[in-house]
Amino acid sequence: MTGWVGSLFARELRIAVRVGGSGMIGVLFFLAVVSVIPFGVGPDLNLLARIGPAFLWIGALLATLLGLDRLFQADRDDGALDLLLMAGRPLELVVLVKCLAHWMATGLPLVVAAPVLAIFLNLSPTAIGAVTLTLLVGTPALTLIGAIGASLTVTLRRGGLLMAVLVIPLTIPILIFGVSAADAAVTDPVPFLTPFLILCALTLISAVVGPIASAMALRFSSD
Repeated sequence: MTGWVGSLFARELRIAVRVGGSGMIGVLFFLAVVSVIPFGVGPDLNLLARIGPAFLWIGALLATLLGLDRLFQADRDDGALDLLLMAGRPLELVVLVKCLAHWMATGLPLVVAAPVLAIFLNLSPTAIGAVTLTLLVGTPALTLIGAIGASLTVTLRRGGLLMAVLVIPLTIPILIFGVSAADAAVTDPVPFLTPFLILCALTLISAVVGPIASAMALRFSSD
């Protein structure tokens, strides 16, 4: 099993980098969202520091959604999705590997770029570390939840907007606890653990529910 999983991961990583919504595009979009915030809020540095974690999380969420509509669409267009469905492999594991490769190509660059972009928002070193840590833990959940929307809209040619409408409400708990943990780290290190551990739990739940729900939707779309 390890052999085909590794081969599938390498293939999906190459596709995730090559197909639209690559890591560079996501980082550029992330930069665009964060860079316009100071112009809209004004020169109040204290206000920027307070709302900075929330806007970093919102920017990461929107950047993650950029390429999710192509998560299964490319495989459906070239017939690879039908081969995966007929191969007899656990489809849930296939979806999990695809999500992991997609996160490595698009989500991880956002986490790496977050400390640099946080400087634009006047975040303290503690806040920068907290936001980066919460994004590292929480962005995989965004990809796993987004896979559900991508599998539901895989048969639609322009399902990106519908996918965003379906996915964004499901990501609200991730957003709430990610921002809460980052804010708590600035005010008091002790409350940071509670929302952070809840965020970790939500990611683990998404790692179970996301692939199962996506696999069910893909099987239904192939019928």
